[in-house]
Amino acid sequence: MTEEKLPSATAIPTFESAQIEAGRKLFSRPVTFMLGVANLEQLPPENKIEICFAGRSNVGKSSLFNAVTGRKDMARTSNTPGRTQQLNYFDLDGALNIVDLPGYGFAQAPKDIVETWQGVIKQYLRGRVTLRRVFVLIDSRHGFMKADLEMMKMLDESAVSYQIVLTKADKLKKGQMEKRIREVVEGVKKHPAALTKLFATSSEKSTGLEALRAEIAMLL
Repeated sequence: MTEEKLPSATAIPTFESAQIEAGRKLFSRPVTFMLGVANLEQLPPENKIEICFAGRSNVGKSSLFNAVTGRKDMARTSNTPGRTQQLNYFDLDGALNIVDLPGYGFAQAPKDIVETWQGVIKQYLRGRVTLRRVFVLIDSRHGFMKADLEMMKMLDESAVSYQIVLTKADKLKKGQMEKRIREVVEGVKKHPAALTKLFATSSEKSTGLEALRAEIAMLL
C-alpha cells in the first residue's frame, strides 16, 4: 500500500531513503509473541533493546501495532477498552523486544485489579535498563487528555525518553491536523523527557508508518 502523505510540518521527522529502507527491512523480519507479564518477576532477561507502545484505552494502539509490524492480528484488537491487563512482549527476530502496554485511563475491570497492573507498569517503566523509547499514542481527534498528561508526567519523573504518536490522523482534515500538531508540539515543550519530533499516523491509510519504522530501526 502506498503511504498517504500528511501536510509537511517541522515537528514531523523526515528520513533518508536508506533509513526508510532499514525500517522496512527490520519489520519484514518475523515477529512472534513471547509472553504476557503480569508481575515483574516474569520479565525476560535484559539482553536486548526494548521499545514499548503506551496509550489510553481505545486510542488505536493494537491497530497501530498490527499496522507497523505488518501483521493483521499480532496484537489483539477489541472494542472493549482496557481488555489487555498485562505487558505483552513480542520478539522481532531476536533484534528487538516490542512491549505492548495495557491501555491506561479506563478499564472494564475491578478497581483493585486495575490498580495492581497499573502499578506493574509504573515499576517496569522506572526500572527497565534496556528500555530505549516509549511511544505514547494520542488520539488526533482529542489531543492530550488527563490520563495522557499523567503518563507523561510519570515518564518525565522516571527520565524515560518518549515520543508522541498521533493516531487516527485520517479522521481530521488538513487544517485540523496541522492545528493539532502545533498544539501537541507546544504541549511537549513542558515535558523534559519528551522528544520534540512526533509522528502522525493512520493505521487504516498507512500514514506515518514508514517514518515510525525508520525511527525504531535507528534505535538499534
